[in-house]
Amino acid sequence: MDAFNNTLFLWINAPAHPSAWVVSMATIFANDLIWAIPCLMIILWLRAGNRMRRALIAAAVAGVIGLLINQCIGFFYWHPRPFMIPIGRTLIPHAPDSSFPSDHLTLWWAVAFSLLSQRHHRLGLALSLIGVPIAWARIYLGVHFPLDMVGAAAVAILSVPLARHTARRHLTPVYLLALKIHRRLFAPLIASGWIHR
Repeated sequence: MDAFNNTLFLWINAPAHPSAWVVSMATIFANDLIWAIPCLMIILWLRAGNRMRRALIAAAVAGVIGLLINQCIGFFYWHPRPFMIPIGRTLIPHAPDSSFPSDHLTLWWAVAFSLLSQRHHRLGLALSLIGVPIAWARIYLGVHFPLDMVGAAAVAILSVPLARHTARRHLTPVYLLALKIHRRLFAPLIASGWIHR
């Protein structure tokens, strides 16, 4: 399996003289795009209604569960990153921690798959598809192996039903608390119609 993983990595990883614009684009996907998740969730929370807000809380829980699962996997199964072996080319700095599974992609796909499972199909599908270039970019730039991305997908899929199980017990009180805080913090903007009550 390691031989297959290494071969696939070398096929996707950046060549000896990569194009500057491809590296720049890959860096945006690999490092910066992850911030779109909290930004998008905040914007949707401020503008959306009850159904979407509940879905956002469940998606956030799925993301947290996915990251916790990754921490457990990393504790029991430590796998070096490509630059630690070393193999291929690494074009962005990264801490020498366990590579399997990818935290970036786990969080991204856990949120995406959670929204899909709650019938927010267009948004969930769009986020799911954007996860593909994120996976490519982190391999291209040399901080992950392809199987790290497969592992991220598996953990993200697993996190969705776990979050749903948690939500059955805790979603309503968490939602009501969040709504109470929201209405107090943004009372003037709610009154003026800028954001949803």
